[in-house]
Amino acid sequence: MFKDLSRRHFLAGSTAAAGALSLGGPAALAADPLKVGFVYVGPVGDFGWTHGHDLGRKAIEKEFGDKVKTTFVENVAEGPDAERVIRQLASSGNKLIFTTSFGFMNQTVKVAKQFPDVMFEHATGFKTAPNLSAYNARFYEGRAVIGTIAGHVTETGKFGYIASFPIPEVVMGINAFILAARKVRPDAEIKVVWVNSWYDPGKEADATKALIDQGCDVITQHTDSPAPVQTAASRGVWCFGQASDMTTFAPEHHATAILDVWDNYYVDRTRAVMDGTWQTSNVWHGMKEGMVQMAPYNERLPAAAVEAAEAVRKSIIDGSLHPFAGPIKDQSGAVKVPEGTTMSDGDLLGMDWYVEGVSA
Repeated sequence: MFKDLSRRHFLAGSTAAAGALSLGGPAALAADPLKVGFVYVGPVGDFGWTHGHDLGRKAIEKEFGDKVKTTFVENVAEGPDAERVIRQLASSGNKLIFTTSFGFMNQTVKVAKQFPDVMFEHATGFKTAPNLSAYNARFYEGRAVIGTIAGHVTETGKFGYIASFPIPEVVMGINAFILAARKVRPDAEIKVVWVNSWYDPGKEADATKALIDQGCDVITQHTDSPAPVQTAASRGVWCFGQASDMTTFAPEHHATAILDVWDNYYVDRTRAVMDGTWQTSNVWHGMKEGMVQMAPYNERLPAAAVEAAEAVRKSIIDGSLHPFAGPIKDQSGAVKVPEGTTMSDGDLLGMDWYVEGVSA
């Protein structure tokens, strides 16, 4: 049903300069800053996914000052070009390298084998090695919060979703959104437009217009530019930001945004390399750990919507609510998750079906 598509896809390339590691004996090396490299699939100015990771890079610099030297390569195409960039960072003396797109996974694995003394961290993947860790965020938890708000503010009961690629992460987000919304508005439906890109402002804006023309009065997105937010605001429609707070692009209509907060993870993993305690791991963190957060709620939102959203958020954190607790039916009406059960992480990470109310 779903194509074998990578976590992030962006066809462009550019490099940020990286300084050479100074040569010398043990004393000289000990005085050198730890070099930390980042590989980005999009531009740091996308105000979305890559922007969030770059804030994490800056958090490392703020925490450790001249004890670290960070560098990044943005707009890296997934595939052979990613392997070249990752290898170049490792060859340039970076001892910790974060590769921040699912589509960089196999390339990271390959380079990690060639540089056993370099620590690698791969975002949203699942492969690990003695010097390779994986990390991910439970974005679907934030979708449950914004879906709750959408259910309160809609008049038409129709929501628009600007989607990138039909991979489990995106399908999970669509389903979490409409499941939460239908708890408030049982007849609600969500219409999905696929733009087949993680960052294409033009396509994202056109998709937003098309959805609004079809009667959708709430717009959300799983793409990285602020174009859907800007377009929705121009039509007087409520909208939600992606990965970072996009309020400045739509002060009157930006309800809130799901925030990807990598700062603590990046600082902790950098510290572990510096003090010699780094070990391979595979984590999937969410609201409880602070990796997924919510931007401030718009003051124009109804009090009932904010109250309900906060109840969902707090319940997710304390473990009393799971966005994929049964009963859950698929598009055909068949029960996929029985009452009294909850989808496992493994099933969520392989999700390839839609719940009731999805038109995709």
